[in-house]
Amino acid sequence: MDRLVKADVNELNLMFTKNQKCSTSFKLTNLMHTMSVAISLNTTNQTIFSFTQAYSIIPPLGTSTFTLNLAKPCDIPPLSTPLDNVLVRSSMLPTGKASQEELKRLFSKPGPYIFKDVTIPISFVGPHVIEFLTCSSMSKTLEIAFVLTKAITWCDESQLTSLLRRAVMHGNCYVVSSLLDAGADVNIWEPDGESVMLLAVKSGDIDTVKLMVESGFVIDEHDRLLHDAASMNRVDIMEVLCMGYLDLDINLVDSEGQTPLHIGATHGYVEVLKFLVELGIDPDLVDNKGWTPLHCASSNGHVEAIEFLLDSCNYVKYAVNKEGKTAYNLAVEKGYADLYDMLHLGDVLHRASRKGDVDEMKKCLEDGAKVNGKDQHGWTALHRAAFKGYIDGAKVLLNNGARVDLVDGSGYTALHRAVEAGHVQLAMILIGHGAKANMKSLVVPFDLDSVKKHPVLEAPIRHMIERA
Repeated sequence: MDRLVKADVNELNLMFTKNQKCSTSFKLTNLMHTMSVAISLNTTNQTIFSFTQAYSIIPPLGTSTFTLNLAKPCDIPPLSTPLDNVLVRSSMLPTGKASQEELKRLFSKPGPYIFKDVTIPISFVGPHVIEFLTCSSMSKTLEIAFVLTKAITWCDESQLTSLLRRAVMHGNCYVVSSLLDAGADVNIWEPDGESVMLLAVKSGDIDTVKLMVESGFVIDEHDRLLHDAASMNRVDIMEVLCMGYLDLDINLVDSEGQTPLHIGATHGYVEVLKFLVELGIDPDLVDNKGWTPLHCASSNGHVEAIEFLLDSCNYVKYAVNKEGKTAYNLAVEKGYADLYDMLHLGDVLHRASRKGDVDEMKKCLEDGAKVNGKDQHGWTALHRAAFKGYIDGAKVLLNNGARVDLVDGSGYTALHRAVEAGHVQLAMILIGHGAKANMKSLVVPFDLDSVKKHPVLEAPIRHMIERA
């Protein structure tokens, strides 16, 4: 005979509850027909587990119940890999009687009369175990996978759904997947709560977001998924959402009337802005305060975001909010001097250059206008002054650092424009400041025919070309 008793279970499932006493019971049956059996109970981790009675006697063919206890209440389940075990040893007891001290001495030394009858693995189960695994950094080993699977089987549907929300919130894709396989419902909302998809987006874990899409989550009208993804600068998550829900309303507004573009602009996330504009979001929509996305970017001093928004829509810089303020006004209030030119002063400088208003040009430059800033056609203020023939205006610009070699959208320099318009003296001034008649580097070749119309220019410009 290789054992004297048998257990009624192959494993022990200990329902773990935080900060409470936890225990589980099992039965042992004496296989001897005529002789009592002494029992010794122990575990592979005696600091964690204890027994109500570690030593006992079972009469012939009798059955006794034993209770395994968690030694003391704790916050987290004391998981171990591999699993801890209950160790059952036995010995025949002809007298059928013995005190606890006598039993203790009996099992104190190994010998041929001591049988190692049963080894029973201990598993912690229940919702609190899954909660721990959700936020734990434990490696995803096969042992942990077993613990998770075992713990899930002891949860009902409502517990699974509640645990799903927690796992999604923590971005634990591994636990989320297991809960979904077990039947957790992704479309059950808690009163005044957030959807699991919104929790997934906020977690920042893109694999969890993908799982939610694949699980059949139905977007609710209250969800502002793109808003949250935009606030986190997560274009990758926005792409997953838009691919998973082709009818997703990209112009949807939140409680403040803001679109995802407003959110991205507020944070200065240029990649978010590019993604949304490419999708077709309306950059001119205003929020409840009358703010455009450009207002939001300007109020926060986001230069690159403002440059992108200005390139996306020509007239948005002139939009006023409900207080009558433009994006430029907001930039001035916050003292963002780097924004003055692109939001207002650049336009004023170009307008003054077209009119030859020297005083206004000087004022714009003093206020922070960029002398080499270009308009939507690529013209600088010097192009404007040269084309109009305003010598004094050109001198102001040149004295303030205007570059004579910049080309416009058609590939022309200011010298091109002066010659084109027949402004001989101004063309000579530009040449005197280093403007090159050699146009080899230009997109558009220099038109010598236009020079021949103005004999005073032909000789010096032809000389410049020959030197090159």
